[in-house]
Amino acid sequence: MNGIDASKHLKRRFVLALVTTLIALLTIVSATFAWYIYNTGAHTTKVHMAAGASVSLQISNEYNGQYNSSSLLESFKGRLNPVSGNQINEGNGFQKVLGFTDGSENQPKLVANLFGPSESSDYYSSQLYLRTNYDKMDVYISDIRFEDDDEENPISSAIRVGFEVHEPGLDQPVSKEFIFAISDKVNDPNGYNTITGEEGYVLDSVKKDGSTVPFKPYDRSNYCDYDTEWGEISLKPDSVPLCTVNGDGNGDYGESVEVKIYIWLEGCDRDCTRSLCDKTLKNLVIMFAGDEVE
Repeated sequence: MNGIDASKHLKRRFVLALVTTLIALLTIVSATFAWYIYNTGAHTTKVHMAAGASVSLQISNEYNGQYNSSSLLESFKGRLNPVSGNQINEGNGFQKVLGFTDGSENQPKLVANLFGPSESSDYYSSQLYLRTNYDKMDVYISDIRFEDDDEENPISSAIRVGFEVHEPGLDQPVSKEFIFAISDKVNDPNGYNTITGEEGYVLDSVKKDGSTVPFKPYDRSNYCDYDTEWGEISLKPDSVPLCTVNGDGNGDYGESVEVKIYIWLEGCDRDCTRSLCDKTLKNLVIMFAGDEVE
């Protein structure tokens, strides 16, 4: 073989090797966890946040702001990138995939193996303040309404709404938190997103090795029922109060309670799949109701 032929032969081998490598790479990428694929999609999520309260419960988006029966919170324009966690911890409980390794038997060809904190731009967060002039009132979620941009591939099926409730007053510490799944819709899953292969697991917030823990969010069964026409509240067997607000004892408003709100796409939800990569949550409305405590 002369020099020219050898050069052409070497070039063909290089091109063939390059094509083979690219095909192999594409095969690996297509087998990654769905939430990683979603994270690379370029799209905009526009969440117009509205929150309302019952007649004797007032709401504001500022501690010393104007209180009323409803409030329009800051809209979210960005991407809800998939994150996961079993606690909010002021956003520090969320993790996302930072690195991958080759999968072993019965695993995808590429498996998430390096996890770290998410960025604040990965999820939505805002806050509101609740107050009452009743002596004592327990506050419940009466409804969380939403609108998907695509009913065939509803992103709401993997959305979580979290609430961090603070002690009464301004700039007080968090006293408790709640995480709600807002929808019983089902997105056609391409397989589970956890290493265990089981539904109902999320990333352990205190570990960075991909460990998952069982976690069941609250749902509609934990709301209360509120009759908007008559202003009457009724509790379900599993209704869960978010917080208690108090008047000043003389018929006037007492200290407000800060409630910080988070919205995120749960990466370990079985419905968080590639089909959601260009979908958005268009609107979200949170409704609160207060039940007077005797």
